[in-house]
Amino acid sequence: MTTIPEQGQLVEVRNRKYAVVDVSAGHPDAKSLVSDEGHTLVRLASVEDDGIGEEISVIWNIEPGAHIFSEGSLPAPDGFDPPSEFECFMNAVRWGVISPGRSRDLQAPFRASVDGEAYQLEPLVRALQMPRVNMLIADDVGLGKTIEAGLIAYELMLRHKARRMLIVCPASLQVQWRDQMRDKFGLDFRIVNSDLMKELRRTRGLHVNPWSHFPRLITSIDYLKRERPMRLFREVLPGPDEDMFPRRFDLLIVDEAHNVAPPGTGKYATDSQRTMAVRNITPHFEHRLFLTATPHNGYSESFSALLELIDDQRFARGIEIKRELINSIMVRRLKTDIVDPDTGKKKFPERKLIPLEIQYTDDEREAHSLLQQYTEARRESDDGSRMAVEFVLILLKKRLFSSPAAFGNTLRKHVKSLTRPRTGSRSRKTPPVSFLKAYMARVDEDYDNEEEQDEATLEVMEAAAQYQMELRPAEKQLLTKLENYAESYLGRADSKAEVLLQWIKDNLFTDGKWNNERLLIFTEYRDTQKWLYDLFAANGFCEEDRTLLLHGGVPHEDRERIKAAFQAHPDMARVRILLATDSASEGVDLQNHCSKLIHYEIPWNPNRLEQRNGRLDRHGQKASEVQVFHFVGAGYQDSRPAGLGKSLEADLEFLFRAARKVETIRADLGEVSPVLAEKVSQAMVGRSVDLEAIKVKQDSKARKLVQWEKDLKEKLRQCRDRAEETQKELHIYPDQMKAVADLGLRLAGKPPLEEWTGFPEGAGRVFRLPESLSGSWAQARYGIKHPHTGEERPITFDQQFASGRDDVVHVHLNHPLLRLSSNLLRAQIWSFAEEGKLNRWVALVAPQGTAHQLTVLVTARLLVLGSDQQRLHEELLIAGGELVEGKFKPITKQGDLQGLADVASTTAAGAGSKKDLQDLWPEIQEGLEKALDKRIKERTQNLESNLHKQREAEIKDITEVLEELRSRIQAELDKEEDPQLILDFNDTEQKQYRRDRENLKRRLERIPGEIEQETEKIRKRYESITPRVFPVAVTTLVPENRNKK
Repeated sequence: MTTIPEQGQLVEVRNRKYAVVDVSAGHPDAKSLVSDEGHTLVRLASVEDDGIGEEISVIWNIEPGAHIFSEGSLPAPDGFDPPSEFECFMNAVRWGVISPGRSRDLQAPFRASVDGEAYQLEPLVRALQMPRVNMLIADDVGLGKTIEAGLIAYELMLRHKARRMLIVCPASLQVQWRDQMRDKFGLDFRIVNSDLMKELRRTRGLHVNPWSHFPRLITSIDYLKRERPMRLFREVLPGPDEDMFPRRFDLLIVDEAHNVAPPGTGKYATDSQRTMAVRNITPHFEHRLFLTATPHNGYSESFSALLELIDDQRFARGIEIKRELINSIMVRRLKTDIVDPDTGKKKFPERKLIPLEIQYTDDEREAHSLLQQYTEARRESDDGSRMAVEFVLILLKKRLFSSPAAFGNTLRKHVKSLTRPRTGSRSRKTPPVSFLKAYMARVDEDYDNEEEQDEATLEVMEAAAQYQMELRPAEKQLLTKLENYAESYLGRADSKAEVLLQWIKDNLFTDGKWNNERLLIFTEYRDTQKWLYDLFAANGFCEEDRTLLLHGGVPHEDRERIKAAFQAHPDMARVRILLATDSASEGVDLQNHCSKLIHYEIPWNPNRLEQRNGRLDRHGQKASEVQVFHFVGAGYQDSRPAGLGKSLEADLEFLFRAARKVETIRADLGEVSPVLAEKVSQAMVGRSVDLEAIKVKQDSKARKLVQWEKDLKEKLRQCRDRAEETQKELHIYPDQMKAVADLGLRLAGKPPLEEWTGFPEGAGRVFRLPESLSGSWAQARYGIKHPHTGEERPITFDQQFASGRDDVVHVHLNHPLLRLSSNLLRAQIWSFAEEGKLNRWVALVAPQGTAHQLTVLVTARLLVLGSDQQRLHEELLIAGGELVEGKFKPITKQGDLQGLADVASTTAAGAGSKKDLQDLWPEIQEGLEKALDKRIKERTQNLESNLHKQREAEIKDITEVLEELRSRIQAELDKEEDPQLILDFNDTEQKQYRRDRENLKRRLERIPGEIEQETEKIRKRYESITPRVFPVAVTTLVPENRNKK
């Protein structure tokens, strides 16, 4: 008769270990599948290291190979393991024991291919103190927010706190996120987009839902906000009558989170489609990580709305934001403030802005003058049409400052839009200013590729033309001259291009040959990029792939090939120049071997300028200085008195000062950027602007709210010390890691690692993987090929040796080689493990002065499960005693036991001593089992007390947080409204303001019920605690003077 498991028991099904969550005898789901009346449906939750959150249901009676584990049986001393192999086994066991409640341990840094800088550990340390991880990581561009978020996500997964994850980011960053999570953390994410939908329908049917087909997903914010994807997302969420707890998803990561905050373009920030999309899904995620380098856009209601998306139990849109509450969820550091914890030396290189002077020709100055004349001629007094005119003129001027090619193409489109027949009733009517602003804002949006941006630009130009006068003869004459100017430079360099070509010859060549310097050039426009590439080709700069192009239209495979080539060492890849557009700049790391960047034109959007700089000025930059070059007119220092719009040199001098201004306000760029961008636009259409008037008030609300902690040195030292404590406690060192891999390969019957002699500096630290790894072990060779050359790389277990190198693969704890090896060793714990298993017994000679009697210690795994059979705690216990005059005497002091367990001995006891142990085992076994039982009871009681305190602390914390929120909302609603303030808003802003007030009232009404739900969820998690114990191994210490050979 089949033995049916009980709730809480540990079982093996399909070669995986599970805890029994629920047992349903006679369940209808089982009855429908089997005719026998003895049907039992068993629901199981995985307890495997890589099965976090995994649940399955099986019909136990017919499940082949199902097995119930018995508890408490010690391994018998049928044989003894060599000390080195026993230590490998114990290390593998230590690495697999991860307790959700041990906040001091930092596991993720040792299971990822990252440097684990101290400053990157701070967000992780902060996250481990939070019952729910709701965090705003607002670090500077280039500090590694992706790595910081990945460490938190992986740590939550290891601690069984997160399984279902969603990353929402700009479309251009989806592949970057997928590759980073796979290559650095070994986590597989799938991108949800139109292509995936087609594939899923083809393979799984028309009714498949992409949001539930895989636990880890990535999507773009602009895909998520669409009607059909959002409708499908709602289908996997609880209905109006269903309980919201437990939440359907675990972790939400929103990258470039400023994009989802309500944009501030008027007097009151209003919700965008992006804002509404994220607001729809955030309540259904247990943890939320928002990433942005520019958290505050200057609008307090926009910032409070962003904070509400992150943590709606501390913040609500429209109520006062308290600094101490922001401190509880935000991490913000600038590169200039990051220092070495020991020396205090700055970790990032200095950024230096360098002007490149241009001696413009008469015809180039004349073109600028002609455009200025055209600008003045087209202006009208009517605000609506004047705005439309100035918008188009700004487009033209930006392209004139870029290249004749970009200017000529846009000029032709402009002329065509004005000469096209009007659309009747709309012709020449004055549009609402708010309508024009919203329409024109589309041009400044982030696009996946330049074609989409060009289409949007053309559409807005044609719309703006409907509100402009027809061209007058004098204006047509000006445009004809400008067209002739642009055409005259087809296929030849203008003055700026000549300076660039000469700079390349002076800096990238030595004695007429390419040197190892690299250059990154950014331009806003694809037309300029193509024009420059043709000029480079004419000068011999494109032969042998010396110059490569990166733009939004480059296919993914080619894009990765280009990035890999530019990141590879100059001795390995011939590329020296990367000519890139802004559509390709976000999220691209290019700092490995390049520290020089030329802005072919200065973007008028300060955020875009900083994004470009961040491609080189970021974590991993090896140079002591990052050089950023901007073009200016010759004698630019003397051009300022001439006045804006009066000369080409004066305009470029102003733009260079704007770039310098960005450097001085980097800490407050999010707040000041819209102001600075508007000032630049005004200046470029001839209005008087004082850049020096744009100052960041030291006492401004925005600055106070997002200010960062200046003194980081001590905090970073503490983070580093935490990581070192974990490393020491768990024995995570290169030699131990290699030993585990060696033993795993041997037990699996695989060839051994071979030492690699290609690096003299890596003697004894670098190895070659066997070529003949098959079956599941074949995945150990994943990523072994160099991303550029395709050649096989050696491996190292030494993170310090691998840091900053791409010619060697770092094998960390989650690398397939170590993961497979560790899993194989840990599988020896179960009594029916395969042949060739370890004995899990070791007999050591105790050094003099440590063990005075024959000492026997047992190590056991304690697993504490909650009511849902998910683990609340896990640890290794030690119990044991001494054999005194033939009787077992327990050792009761934990300090004494731990001291004996830590005895550093690698000498195996003699054969005579081992034979004595086997003979004495009947006398030892009973006493050892009793000592273990006693230790288990003591520890379980202690844990129950601690978990009870933890439960009460979490209940108190969430209650206080929500009660304070209720108090602040009530205070805001009690305030008397200012009617004049509302009258100053336009219709859209008034509706948003009223909606925000109504939302506050509804939020206030929901708080009592939410307190009840949240506290009940916490109580349920900690009720019905079930301890499960599994003996792991036995260690015997033979006094040195009693060892028998």
